[in-house]
Amino acid sequence: MTRRATLIGFSAVLMWALLAALTIGTAPVPPLQLNTICFAIGGSIGLIWMARGAGFGVLRDIGWKVYAAGTIGLFGYHFLYFTAFRWAPYAETGLIAYLWPLFIVLLSGLLPGERLRPMHVVGALLALGGAALILLAGGAGWRPGALPGMALAFVCAVTWAVYSVASRRFGAVPTEAVTVYCLATAALSLGAHLSLETTAWPDSTSGWVSIVLLGLGPVGLAFFTWDIGMKRGDIQLLGVASYAAPLLSTLALIVLGRAEATPLLLISALMIAGGAALAARASLKGG
Repeated sequence: MTRRATLIGFSAVLMWALLAALTIGTAPVPPLQLNTICFAIGGSIGLIWMARGAGFGVLRDIGWKVYAAGTIGLFGYHFLYFTAFRWAPYAETGLIAYLWPLFIVLLSGLLPGERLRPMHVVGALLALGGAALILLAGGAGWRPGALPGMALAFVCAVTWAVYSVASRRFGAVPTEAVTVYCLATAALSLGAHLSLETTAWPDSTSGWVSIVLLGLGPVGLAFFTWDIGMKRGDIQLLGVASYAAPLLSTLALIVLGRAEATPLLLISALMIAGGAALAARASLKGG
């Protein structure tokens, strides 16, 4: 366990804080097409890294089940995430999608040698209350498809939590395997896109910039740095740090003019982040 690895892992949290804002900027590119482009960029980063480092032979002894699990996790989460942002209000969707740190804590409590504590339950209720506040406040003011979009955001949060907790089984797998996850996700997304979607390209320079930045950062380099942090850094500290993601993401949307800083939105963000923090405290202190 090293401080450097922990800092590298935390860089993923900072990059994911911009995931929502950059995703919005890619419209009208459909979700599967966006998956294809971003993960192709992310996979290219991995290829360059391996070519200049450990070499491609490091992938030879990794089992197909590891590759399948990683690909399903990345493909499923981002397809759900990108689709949710096409259907539902931006800031609210982002907050619900960022319930994943809480779900990671709750699912971790069910692992062998761990248990759920009262503060876990309190934190879960507080965070879910924040998500419910978003849903109850929207009402008829949301555009058609908003509620299904919110549901997809919730499912994507669960998907990422399951993927993250399950990855603990593969602690000995080298981080270079993420390259295969990304390239396989790009290939799977391309096939699905050609079968199910109509191709659409960004209609502005800012749209292209958003796609490139997504592929370089939140949907690229972040997976590699997070993997390093999870396997070599302080996992508990990184888990706590990830609970800042909902607040950072919401603040980024507000600063970039993608969301309005309403009292209700800020209260919901604080409830979700606060609930996750309480759950983290229970894990760290055994309370």
